[in-house]
Amino acid sequence: MLIKNANVITWGQPNSILSDQGIYIKEGIVKEIGTSRAMIEKYGSEEQVDAKGQYVMPGSICAHTHFYSAFSRGLAIPGPAAEDFSEILEKLWWKLDKSLSLEDSRYSALVSLIDAIRHGTTTLIDHHAAQHAIAGSLDELAEAVTQSGVRTALCYEVTDRDGKENALAGIKENARFIERTKKDNANHKLGALFGLHASLTLSDDTLNRCREAAPQDSGFHIHVAEGVVDEFDSLQKYGTRIVDRLQKHQILGPHTVVAHGIHVDARETEILSETKTWVSHQPRSNMNNAVGMAEIESMARAGVKVCLGNDGFSNSMWEEWKAAYFAHKLWHRDPRRVQADLIAQMAIYNNAALASSIFETQLGILAPGAQADLMFVDYHPFTELSAGNLPWHIVFGFQESMVTATMVAGKFLMLNRELLTLDEDKITHEAGKLSQETWKRFAAQF
Repeated sequence: MLIKNANVITWGQPNSILSDQGIYIKEGIVKEIGTSRAMIEKYGSEEQVDAKGQYVMPGSICAHTHFYSAFSRGLAIPGPAAEDFSEILEKLWWKLDKSLSLEDSRYSALVSLIDAIRHGTTTLIDHHAAQHAIAGSLDELAEAVTQSGVRTALCYEVTDRDGKENALAGIKENARFIERTKKDNANHKLGALFGLHASLTLSDDTLNRCREAAPQDSGFHIHVAEGVVDEFDSLQKYGTRIVDRLQKHQILGPHTVVAHGIHVDARETEILSETKTWVSHQPRSNMNNAVGMAEIESMARAGVKVCLGNDGFSNSMWEEWKAAYFAHKLWHRDPRRVQADLIAQMAIYNNAALASSIFETQLGILAPGAQADLMFVDYHPFTELSAGNLPWHIVFGFQESMVTATMVAGKFLMLNRELLTLDEDKITHEAGKLSQETWKRFAAQF
């Protein structure tokens, strides 16, 4: 395929914005980039797609999300509103995940994947929970992911909160699915991590079992210090802070993703840096749960690889950019805090490095040799747009409605705003019926 008449944003280092370019793609890989005229002369016999002057750039990557949270949209918690993070977990999330069937899990994934495709998000790292439908749940998600064409890494969150039997089932599901992806991932589109919920719901025995069950070269995906209760629980039960505890159990490392890290202290930050553990930041979720803001500037200065996720909020990652840009300024009451170039470092370069390590292929850059995971953006700047000020254009100018095409591995998942791999009407209709039953099971727990 030859994409012509494109204004290319490479997200290379340094980044480049190139006018009137052609992009030649073969077998899902970007093979060559050059002027439209030169590329048409060279590859004119190939299938041609006219970008019509739109910006063509690497698709967005999400470092931490929850497909299973989709059916929470519009769901009311009976009785008084949750007063703190612990009540949010107990009244909403721990009851919702017990209400999900295997079919619910699949459709939660499908509606989330539609959202991703519409917003140019081509890679997602998911963290699943469905305590009454554990066995085979990752296969259900994988079926949805394969149908959609979106590049996705999956895991199941192991927890002790519903007893040892469920914890062991979660361990077995992770170990089984990791082995499956090792055998069945020739196209680098399906990845796996070993999911853990959080320190406050994981005993030492369960952490040891997880470490024993996980292959040495696999990484973990765990929530850390999202609420301050998580840290005090660890101190009270185990006499140590969470990151120190996870290091003791050999959970941290260059393949592990830690979500949030809001209440870690200076030494924990050092440990995350020393172990080369990835940290994912989710500002919209943090504001919604009123749990605070991670010290991402300090983490970055300490050498921590900070990424950007969405925690199950919409898969328009530019909305997460905007939230990060504004929330930290308000949180610190200082307009100088967390500038857009730091957010670009997180959302583009660090997310790309994380995803590339999980899927063992080059992602997040538009360059020869990289996967052709791209989006077309119908943006018409009325001020100068340069490689230097692009992050600020994204925060103040780019809108989710501007994405007109999404491609993964050289295959269009959406073109001219038309979904090509998923039937949105059929999926949302079925999800609507399933969610009604899910909500009934949810309400019955009160």
